[in-house]
Amino acid sequence: MNKIKKQALIYGSIFGLISVVFGALGAHALKAVLTESQLESFNTGVRYQMYHAILLVVLGLSSIPATKLLKMIVNLLVIGILIFSFSIYLLSTSSISGINIGFILGPLTPIGGLLLITAWGLMTWMFLRESQNLN
Repeated sequence: MNKIKKQALIYGSIFGLISVVFGALGAHALKAVLTESQLESFNTGVRYQMYHAILLVVLGLSSIPATKLLKMIVNLLVIGILIFSFSIYLLSTSSISGINIGFILGPLTPIGGLLLITAWGLMTWMFLRESQNLN
């Protein structure tokens, strides 16, 4: 198995695992201590993390050739998940964690989202390019 595909599988499974753990944490422990808005934000981070964890696993298992473009897509997904979801986790739990670095994390969250969007755009371009090669 190619290195980038193996990395996609490993990162995808780790992010999937963390997503399930954080989802359970939000549904049980955090439900009692966060506001509805904070909990909704936390759950947004969980959902987006899981969506992209699944995408990483799919890419790792796919028959897509392991190119530099695929490596870029996987790297953008991993960094995007870390910045987007984890900044949301820290922002939404700052009232109970005492970690109040929203002035740093607030601007970072959209950057993580932009990285995820870029990965999807590059993946679309990769598929379109590949479909043209088949004709």
